Amino acid sequence: MSFFGSMTTAITGIRAQSSALGYISDNIANSQTTGFKRTDASFYDIVTASNANFHQPGAVVAKPGYTNTVQGSVDASQVATNMAINGEGFFVVAQRVATVDNNPVFQSVNYYTRRGDFSMDKNGYLVNGGGYYLQGVAIDPVTNNPVGDTPTVMQVNNGFLAAHQTTGIKYTANLPNVPQTAHASAVGNTPGSELLMTAAEILGGTTFANDPTGVGAGNGVIQANDEQNFLDRSVSGGAITAYDGQGNPVNVQIRWVKTNNAADDAGTGGGDTWMAFYKSDDSATGTAAKWTGMGQKYQFDSTGQLSPAVDSMTVTNLTVNGDNLGNVTLTHGPGNMTQFADNNGTVTVNKIEQDGYASGELVNVAVGSNGRVTGTYTNGKTIDIFQVALAKFNNPNGLQKMNGTAFAETQESGAAISGGTGDIIASSLEASNVDLADEFSKLIVAQQAYTAGTRIITTSDTLIQETLNMKR
Repeated sequence: MSFFGSMTTAITGIRAQSSALGYISDNIANSQTTGFKRTDASFYDIVTASNANFHQPGAVVAKPGYTNTVQGSVDASQVATNMAINGEGFFVVAQRVATVDNNPVFQSVNYYTRRGDFSMDKNGYLVNGGGYYLQGVAIDPVTNNPVGDTPTVMQVNNGFLAAHQTTGIKYTANLPNVPQTAHASAVGNTPGSELLMTAAEILGGTTFANDPTGVGAGNGVIQANDEQNFLDRSVSGGAITAYDGQGNPVNVQIRWVKTNNAADDAGTGGGDTWMAFYKSDDSATGTAAKWTGMGQKYQFDSTGQLSPAVDSMTVTNLTVNGDNLGNVTLTHGPGNMTQFADNNGTVTVNKIEQDGYASGELVNVAVGSNGRVTGTYTNGKTIDIFQVALAKFNNPNGLQKMNGTAFAETQESGAAISGGTGDIIASSLEASNVDLADEFSKLIVAQQAYTAGTRIITTSDTLIQETLNMKR
């Protein structure tokens, strides 16, 4: 190899180390950039000729070695809309290309980022520090399920949350096998006194004489004239505030009555039987309806379990004080309604929840650990609004770096695959994966290698001069 060839090889080494210095400089400059992925220098040699007896050095090239798969540390943040990805995946984002009527217009191409310092702008969009807008899938407020699977740019509606009428109530409870009603206490140990009506009263037909619809059988209505008699023979089953279509609160009060024992003196047979009533009118007087039966018989076997099972039932046209909620489903679930002994003889309500709410104004937006963007409203409701979209790639290191700590899809990266496997960490940020100590170490090595390359050039130059001086 000639001296000139040595100089050429040394120059390629200097150029490669210059590239490495550039990568190190970029890394150090972005050591505090959220979600930044460092670029390492990957050196490879170019051999012009080489065999078992001869080797002619060629050149060296420094290529960028991307670290898009290397996790940065996850640090806590006090901003509720900040988020980090722990594991595989990228946020799907869009870039604004114009503004029309004070609203952004977005490019149709998706970009990807690990930068999660999102905050809400004046139009309700979640935008990060790099100027990219977060995408996700809208959540149906009724079913709480995603609407489709195609992500779009998120925009949180700053207006009122519309009222939602109650359509279902989740209710689980234990009914005492011997309810301690006022009537049962008053008559002591009289057989059947804990029931809505004893056998003698059923035969006499006088206890609820003002009700022609069969209250004694545990259904129908309780008229105002019979209310006190009914209250003395029933136990409270809890109450809950439901909502009509306008968001008006509706107080639903429940009372339970035992209508039959498995071996009582009524001689009707069957297991222990209960019925539920709700208060339908606070102002009713005389023969007007005061309490209304829900229309379902609950029959328990000797083990305290429902037989047959009643996992749910529907209250037809549930109406309280003239406010009609329509058909409301009372859901218990398997095995959640029981009849076990209770020393107090009262109903133990384990759960009573309903799905309606009044209208409300948005007061706060946050991201949950499940990756859902939630809105908190003045009515106390927290509603899932969007599901944050994640994407992954077969070759993440093949992505093209863009301004603002974003990436673009390339042929080398492959197409985006919906659903990264990483976990979204709420109120957190992923830091740059740059290690300053490591970068300074690489800086020293690059400096020494660069200096050594210049020595090769000066040495080759000296030898060339000595060769030319041989002629003198």
